[in-house]
Amino acid sequence: MVADNAYIARRLHLLGEWDAALAALGPDADPELRAEIAVDQWFFQMEGHDDAEKAVAALDPDAPATRLLIARLAYSRLLFGRDARPDDRAVSEAGYRVAARAPDDTLRGWAEFHWGVLLDLVDKDPGAALPHYETALDIARSLGDGYLESYAIRHIAQQKAPDEAIPLFRRSLHLRAAFGARPQVLAAQAALAYNLPEDDPERAILMETFRAGAKELRIGWLLSED
Repeated sequence: MVADNAYIARRLHLLGEWDAALAALGPDADPELRAEIAVDQWFFQMEGHDDAEKAVAALDPDAPATRLLIARLAYSRLLFGRDARPDDRAVSEAGYRVAARAPDDTLRGWAEFHWGVLLDLVDKDPGAALPHYETALDIARSLGDGYLESYAIRHIAQQKAPDEAIPLFRRSLHLRAAFGARPQVLAAQAALAYNLPEDDPERAILMETFRAGAKELRIGWLLSED
């Protein structure tokens, strides 16, 4: 039953049904899965920060996976300007450094990706971020991990000329759709839409689609340009 509950929670997590995913977890559920879902909910909905922090605090504080989650919380506080703490920048990079040295290739890939995003979106240094994105992409392709690839190429695309960027934005969207990750699909639709010409009919369709989904899932930052 515990395994079944975990499976249900993971599927609900992919759909952006974070409350339902957390509710599906039983008392004996994997605490790392609970923390991962709670951190994602905070990032997408800007709700439940204290619950997410509490869930992360229940994990081994020295484990690379825990350090990654701690770093993600610190990064999101900085990015969205929500109760940022004086040491959030240092905590975030330190956590990514630890996770990037983990023996688990998947964890290393995500650490490199998130490290790049910190440099890119918080430090405003896309040049420093690019090698981290490229490392994450190399790891993703070596593992056949299309989900991680979708994240890496979406941010690499931001540094490309339009003729190179648009195919990458489209591939990111298709990879996420194949994985069934609804919040990430909405974000990919938004990224593609904002990089298409304003008179492109596809842009209007994407705008309508991702905004409707973002309202349903309460992803406010996807609606910030309304």
